[in-house]
Amino acid sequence: MAHIKIGISIGDMNGIGLEVIIKTLANPAVYKHFAPIIYGSPKVVSYHKNIVGLEEFTLNIISTPQQAQQGVINIIPCWQENINITLGLVSPENAKFTILSLTQATSDLKNGLIHALVTAPINKQSVYSDSFPFRGHTEYFAQEFNSKYLMLMVHDELKIGVVTGHLPLNEVAASLTKEIILDKIKLLDSSLKKDFGFEKGRIAVLGLNPHAGDGGVIGNEEETIIKPAILEAKAKGILAFGPFSSDGFFGTNQYKKYDAVLAMYHDQGLIPFKTLAFTEGVNYSAGLPFIRTSPDHGTGYDIAGKNEADETSFRNSLFLAYDIIKARKSFEKDHFNPIVKKERHFEDEVVKEEG
Repeated sequence: MAHIKIGISIGDMNGIGLEVIIKTLANPAVYKHFAPIIYGSPKVVSYHKNIVGLEEFTLNIISTPQQAQQGVINIIPCWQENINITLGLVSPENAKFTILSLTQATSDLKNGLIHALVTAPINKQSVYSDSFPFRGHTEYFAQEFNSKYLMLMVHDELKIGVVTGHLPLNEVAASLTKEIILDKIKLLDSSLKKDFGFEKGRIAVLGLNPHAGDGGVIGNEEETIIKPAILEAKAKGILAFGPFSSDGFFGTNQYKKYDAVLAMYHDQGLIPFKTLAFTEGVNYSAGLPFIRTSPDHGTGYDIAGKNEADETSFRNSLFLAYDIIKARKSFEKDHFNPIVKKERHFEDEVVKEEG
């Protein structure tokens, strides 16, 4: 665990991403246990530092993560061009720099040069193009790592995953199958074990239709695909329950009885999550071979440049990345060849008794 390196991509420089990054890293106590590495431009960071009004915010400029130092703010310059920052506006011209920051950080993550990556918010309208054909960070990472994934919103008291992520609502029902829902349940169960320390996490699965279909009166997806997925998950030893009607489930605080919730689509999960945990929640890409977190808010164009952004969610994203690094190390240690460990322990006891 010595000298952990956590990368930070700057997101949309016309938004609040760099403001919350700077406000978080302005307190050295935040990163005393790891080395933060910003992927971006010292000039752009300095521009936003002046907005925040900080005099003391020194950057350690490096060219590779191996040069990163713990206890200081490291930065890897990803470009040299001067940039016209237009706060609060969509800028396709600046999108290439957003993507440069993200892709260079991702490359270092894939190559094991950093232990985790925290991504500041991007504007999907500005970055979406033939060269970046993704509806969001999560879909980008899923392709880069060729991996199944689960978009998981995380708070101390609430964890909500979604089966379908950034998908138009009129495409949701047709995209759901028993196999896809079962895969997401399994990913959520695995993440609860490896990333959050739950040996047997209780998972609540929401229905798709109002009142969870009312026995088929308001839709039959619950009966034909969601319940079968839950039953198969139970047969595999996963503590999955439901399907629950979303309104009553959250309205009566049933979510407090479970360790995690699986929603069928984006807003079904994120509306209650942001109602209960906005400014404190974290977006975590569970299931990937590498660790990626992000704040639960967007670019905040309406307050960009006003020094009004709350950095809590970004700070929590940084801490969650660090905590998951430690949790995975503990999981690997605790589950490494447990049978051999027990045999060795038994043999040691035998030797002691014979001695």
